[in-house]
Amino acid sequence: MMDRQDIDQLAQRLVSLVPTGLAQAHQDLRTNFGDVLAQGLRRLDLVTREEFEVQSQLLARTRAKVEVLEKRIAELEAGVHG
Repeated sequence: MMDRQDIDQLAQRLVSLVPTGLAQAHQDLRTNFGDVLAQGLRRLDLVTREEFEVQSQLLARTRAKVEVLEKRIAELEAGVHG
């Protein structure tokens, strides 16, 4: 998930897009952009890359076990019906 520093950097980039004639509003916009971004990201319920990788590895191991079990069931069924 993005930390506060990442959100602040993104807010700063958004503020940099505001025309220079509105320089007085830059700090207010930066604060508001940061708050809006932080709230939006919290609602997304994102996971970290590390959490994603752990779950991907767990899924891969589970798939491998399911394939082994499916093969074993097929062998047992063939023995019963054969």
